Amino acid sequence: MPTDDNIIWLDSADSTNKAARRLLEAGKLTDKMSFVAAVRQTSGRGQSDHIWVSEAGKNLTFSIVKDWSDSSFKASGQQVINSIVCPVICDFLKTEGVEAHIKLPNDIWVNDRKICGILIENVIMGGLMKWSIIGIGLNLNQTEWPESLPNPVSLTELTGRNYKPDEVLNGLVSEFRKKNWKI
Repeated sequence: MPTDDNIIWLDSADSTNKAARRLLEAGKLTDKMSFVAAVRQTSGRGQSDHIWVSEAGKNLTFSIVKDWSDSSFKASGQQVINSIVCPVICDFLKTEGVEAHIKLPNDIWVNDRKICGILIENVIMGGLMKWSIIGIGLNLNQTEWPESLPNPVSLTELTGRNYKPDEVLNGLVSEFRKKNWKI
């Protein structure tokens, strides 16, 4: 994958959230907003004990690391992060001719099928948000799914087109950077 100054691309990661946390703890993420993506994710996670299945190189798995340390964002308001992140994904899908909706708390669905999962993990100190690690799995090109997944769908299945994960991510990064993250 091509590299971008704003995106750290990993060939493989257990989960992008775990990889992002390791990079954060090692002091390798110094921007107020960083992005960590993986071509192959071996142990993707969802809410509770759910797993995120993604065929290597076919989908987009990435995490946003947001530094809140220069704000007074109270931990009690952390659910607002969904209202920033989910619309960016829905707006992208709309540009591809796909009407999607948010299934609370933080999944993106097209009709009755799941196209995107979001896992938000927060670091809180003294009742204030310090960091958020926002993992996003967006089904782009995968067309075969394990039987254990009852309702997945990919953008390719909906549009008949093929997508380049790095190009999609570059566009999403641009949109995430335009958002007002002041809380």
